[in-house]
Amino acid sequence: MVTTEPDWTRWPRPRPTAAEQRTDRLVALVVLAGAMIVIVLVNSVGAFAFGAAPSLVEQLLWGAALSLPLAVRRRYPLAVVIVVSVAFIVAQWRQLGDNTTPSVALFLAVYTVGAWERNRVVARWSRAGVILVMCAWLGVAFYEAFRGPRPDFSDAAGPLDPFVAALMLNLVINIVYFVTAYLFGNMAWLSARRQAELEYRAAQLRRSQEQNTRGAIVAERLRIARDLHDVVAHHVSVMGVQAGAARRVLDKDPDLAREALRTVEETARSAIGELRGLLGVLRAEDAEPVETTHGASPGLEQLDELVTNARAAGLEVTHGVYGEPRPVPESVALSAYRVVQEALTNVVKHAGARNAEVRVRYLDNALEVEVTDDGRGPLGAGAGGFGLVGMRERVAVHGGELDAGPRRDIGYRVRANLPALDQRVES
Repeated sequence: MVTTEPDWTRWPRPRPTAAEQRTDRLVALVVLAGAMIVIVLVNSVGAFAFGAAPSLVEQLLWGAALSLPLAVRRRYPLAVVIVVSVAFIVAQWRQLGDNTTPSVALFLAVYTVGAWERNRVVARWSRAGVILVMCAWLGVAFYEAFRGPRPDFSDAAGPLDPFVAALMLNLVINIVYFVTAYLFGNMAWLSARRQAELEYRAAQLRRSQEQNTRGAIVAERLRIARDLHDVVAHHVSVMGVQAGAARRVLDKDPDLAREALRTVEETARSAIGELRGLLGVLRAEDAEPVETTHGASPGLEQLDELVTNARAAGLEVTHGVYGEPRPVPESVALSAYRVVQEALTNVVKHAGARNAEVRVRYLDNALEVEVTDDGRGPLGAGAGGFGLVGMRERVAVHGGELDAGPRRDIGYRVRANLPALDQRVES
């Protein structure tokens, strides 16, 4: 499924979560507490920011008016910056004793508009408007300072006029203050957008990996189905030959005919079992069959060829058979061959191993194949790990188990246990 790439330049930031809104309320309470403490201390010391101040109660109310709107700053950033800006100017006009906490509140309000306002045009011009208004208010303050009496700068020692230097210092502090609030807001917005883009890419990658895995599974199931088709076709051919032989000797040699019919019965049982596996594979995924030609289905006898090919690739391989060898269903032998083939291929291509060992074990009711190596990585590292996916699909067809993982000391091990009960006819 093809999805349209989002236009990240128009990305709308999601609304604040419940946790973020709780954080905003906590920040508002902290700023309010700081305002109350600083106002009380300033009044107690008498160090008023503007040389005079209204009553303590009014100052506390202005502190609350500047702090409490921050409780919804990320939910309503534009409204909050307007309210805080108006309160800031009026509080200074009323000569609020504390100028530190109002500056903190205004900084947070301007920053939040840049970081959270979804309409970026509004975010840009609203902050520009607030900064222009504050610059105009600063100009009014400078004008009043020029009109009023000059402070006594008895300890001044610099080359500039102390009064002009004080105004320039105030101007520089305000420029740094507003530029920082503006840029930090933009940086927070861009950081959130990059995070959203990374999450989008990660989700795309997960979907792509899932599709690739499903494709690999379907391809492997089709391959299994084709292999099982060859096995079933072989069984049916044997049944036809044996049935014909039984018909020809039925009157002349009943014992031989009986043995041929027994072979037909055993082969039919085996074919039915293989056919169930084939139907299970085909029903597992809806997929259209692929036309292909087949040779003879390989089995346990061809494992020596795999070992020889691996040795030719520079890998030292030992091959051992344990237990009493006995006939196993062709489909089981074929799946065992494919597991060993895939495992050795991955050892040669991806494991960086020098030695490998292939073991075939004939257990009481199962056939077990195991491939181990002394390499550095998983046998299924090739093709994005789809090798192990194919092995599991093959083993699952027979109701078996696949164990694949690092060895305790070094290297990797793949072990497949395939049920391989003798196909016997009840007498």
